[in-house]
Amino acid sequence: MKIIVILTISSFLIFSSCTSTNESTSIDDAKKKGSEQPVLESWNEGKAKKAIVNFVTRATDSSNSGYIEPKDRIAVFDNDGTLWAEQPNYFQFIFAMDQIKALAPEHPEWRVEQPFKAVLENDKETMKTFHTKDILTLVMVTHGGLTQEEFQKEVIAWNNSSEHPKFKRPFKELVYKPMLELLDYLQQNSFKTYIVSGGGVYFMRALVSDVYKIPSEQIIGSTITTNFKLENGKYVIERTPELDFINDKEGKPININKIIGKKPVFCAGNSDGDLAMMQYTASNSLPYLNLFIHHTDTEREWAYDSLSHVGRLKEGLIASEANNWTIVNMKNDWKTVFPFESVK
Repeated sequence: MKIIVILTISSFLIFSSCTSTNESTSIDDAKKKGSEQPVLESWNEGKAKKAIVNFVTRATDSSNSGYIEPKDRIAVFDNDGTLWAEQPNYFQFIFAMDQIKALAPEHPEWRVEQPFKAVLENDKETMKTFHTKDILTLVMVTHGGLTQEEFQKEVIAWNNSSEHPKFKRPFKELVYKPMLELLDYLQQNSFKTYIVSGGGVYFMRALVSDVYKIPSEQIIGSTITTNFKLENGKYVIERTPELDFINDKEGKPININKIIGKKPVFCAGNSDGDLAMMQYTASNSLPYLNLFIHHTDTEREWAYDSLSHVGRLKEGLIASEANNWTIVNMKNDWKTVFPFESVK
């Protein structure tokens, strides 16, 4: 009986060992097979795509000097102009303008107060001078007193009932296909991806979390102050019309440090508002890659940089040249821009 028991246990251990070995081999084979699959298919072969693939390949190869531990693979992305379009104006600004016009009859004082006056008069020249604070002021005033859930429902309803003036599609569809592929490529290689944008955090969470496959807690943006209160027997978070934090320029690295707690090793942006985030990434002692999206395609999107009132890019281009950061030329580096666009 003892012999039978010993043989049984031995057989089980041998079988378990073989199974474990086979499983490990299968995982390795799957990884190798996955690495052989085409990556960044909407990207043309060139310097930008090569820089991305080389960086990720080195970062995930434990035998390479450029290897980065998975726990340190932090990637941050601006949103407006980097992951989705931002012309003819920031989508959140367009949303706010629609709300201002709808609520204007209840607020006659807006006809003489900026930034409301410019919106109601469709004063495009004045609106070109608006900064993030002006946009957030419009959003705050039009949505103060709502709970977070109510605000996000209004954002979703607006997206479903509105369309982009040029492409005649819901704003949520104006995401860049090459950047969706880049997010997926990084996520598949154990990079933790974050959005770090000047836009309102709850506006973005309502629309893009599922599109980018980035959970809401990894979306960082500008915020307004809130209250915790009991309303109709239910505890809610109520929005108040006061600025809390503008997540733009120097605010981006400040919030990255506060919320993420680690320096990124991968950073993507498209404007001078992202330069501080790039500089913070470049200060990492680990290998890093900075990526500026340069809008150069007048046919499929827009061409703009240093003279634009939206997504101004001047200092970022200078810094990229000086520090050998990667510049993505939209016209040359992308086979297609939007998911709904046919590949030429």
